[in-house]
Amino acid sequence: MNEELLAILVRDQKIDQQTSDIIRDLVQRGKTLEQALVGGQYVSGEDYAKAEAEQLGLQYMDLKDWEMPEGQLQMLPEETVKNYHVLPLGVEDDQTLVFALLDPHDIRAVEAVSFLATGKGWRTRQVIVPTDQVKKLLKIGGVGADIEAAAARMGSKRAQQQDKEVEDLQEIIKGAPVARMLTTIMRNAVEQRASDIHIESFGGDESRVRYRIDGVLRTVLSLPGNVHPALVARVKVLSNLKLDETRVPQDGRISQTYGEKKIDFRVSTLPVVDNEKVVMRILDTTKGAPSLEQLGYRKEHVDIIMEEIKKAHGLFLVTGPTGSGKSTTLFACLNMLNHEGINISTLEDPVEYYIKGVNQSQVKPGIGYTFAAGLRSLLRQDPNVIMVGEIRDRETGELAIHASLTGHLIFSTLHTNDSFGIVPRMTDMGIEPFLLAATMNIGIAQRLARRICSGCKAVQELEPETVESLKEELREIPKRYVHEEWDLEHPVFYHGTGCARCKGSGYAGRVSIAEMLLFTNSARKLVEKGFPIEEVEVEAKRQEMINLRQDALLKALEGVTTVEEVYRLSQETEEGEGKDDDQNDEKKQEVA
Repeated sequence: MNEELLAILVRDQKIDQQTSDIIRDLVQRGKTLEQALVGGQYVSGEDYAKAEAEQLGLQYMDLKDWEMPEGQLQMLPEETVKNYHVLPLGVEDDQTLVFALLDPHDIRAVEAVSFLATGKGWRTRQVIVPTDQVKKLLKIGGVGADIEAAAARMGSKRAQQQDKEVEDLQEIIKGAPVARMLTTIMRNAVEQRASDIHIESFGGDESRVRYRIDGVLRTVLSLPGNVHPALVARVKVLSNLKLDETRVPQDGRISQTYGEKKIDFRVSTLPVVDNEKVVMRILDTTKGAPSLEQLGYRKEHVDIIMEEIKKAHGLFLVTGPTGSGKSTTLFACLNMLNHEGINISTLEDPVEYYIKGVNQSQVKPGIGYTFAAGLRSLLRQDPNVIMVGEIRDRETGELAIHASLTGHLIFSTLHTNDSFGIVPRMTDMGIEPFLLAATMNIGIAQRLARRICSGCKAVQELEPETVESLKEELREIPKRYVHEEWDLEHPVFYHGTGCARCKGSGYAGRVSIAEMLLFTNSARKLVEKGFPIEEVEVEAKRQEMINLRQDALLKALEGVTTVEEVYRLSQETEEGEGKDDDQNDEKKQEVA
């Protein structure tokens, strides 16, 4: 059949005999005929489909400008459409179902459609539609479909070179296939709301591309191992990194515009055993910082923060692991303070959000412009409010303390498990407890939980033991956080069943989970005493503070996130407490 189709294309002068030989070689290497011809850009998808229609004796249809009527796919069972990639095009006046297939040669698919049509009293008529049009209408393919063409084109170039290794890597990276691969990978990551792209060698003979979406890494593409060095090199060229330096990590930046979005890709390369790994952090620089309410902060917490940011001086610290939204929360606070009468300056690495009226500066440790050095300079800039991206060392910590003692409100982030860990972490850096007690205003610990997809949200049935356990926890939450309409004796929880919108995950987007410890006069005295945890817990209870798990549980009760996310986040915050982790594992298994 391949030879018949090649003969038609040669006859119609779509390809010549030499190209035909190249295509045969690619097919022997494992490519399909369509991958070799269309992916290699030897013929268009339309020309290939026309030749295929002639070969099979079927009608060719071009659906490039066709709008699919709503509910069209429901003409056949959803399972059939998905499993066999069937595109129903309608029923003609003589009760004939017209359909197209992603693979026109799939006999099983033809038989399945015929069987279902007979049951409805229909005859069937198969037509040929270009593959890319079928994929678009069925909403399948995505990044892998776009890359397939580039990979095939690269394979055809190698075939023409008769397997000779390309000595000059520059020749590969200038070629359209690798450039198109990377462009497609980056564009699809933005479209799928990914926060990071991971490009890594996988087993030596394969290159894997993963996206971090809603905090979870997902493999979206696998490429031949020989493509990996060229892909990494292309990233280096775009981000102005040294192409021949593979022994040490490098950092760079790529700026791209997609429609009205200006996207920054912060690039980091790392030497690994068998090659280099690339991670690209995605930042939408045109997107302003969201409000605290948009982030998912509950009203009680927003009211507390509103009071704290009115203070003229002191430390406002947000803690949590990397990627937990700490900087976003700080910018939401700065937005509320941003007006003509206040001078706000920031030190960031990198600048994630651009706020009109705020003086934002990016640190550059490579030339000695660190957080500490920048903070010294900012103090000579007559600031009212200073945001320091992170307190990483004693020098930065001491400068932040002294700045807050001299009448400045300091916002910053710290890496601790919870809000109770702020004081031990700062004192471990070498900060004197009496200085910390004099300057701390509030400590916020934050995590990000995945939101339930609104397109497939449904009530979740849980094991009775799990429900009883959750009810006990809900009873311990302070009454001011519990809404009157909630029935705590018969709580209802939700989950996502999986749909096209969330790509079957059940989640779409993320929401902040937070706990807040206020440094009242009582809490300040505990800081000077060494911050004994038993007494701190009593103080937190007196403040009616809810911890991270309780906030997550409330959001599960509100239908924002799932019980599985409650246990997942609890496992993160209780790491090292073996007994609690075992209990969480048991609960998660019950939920599953």
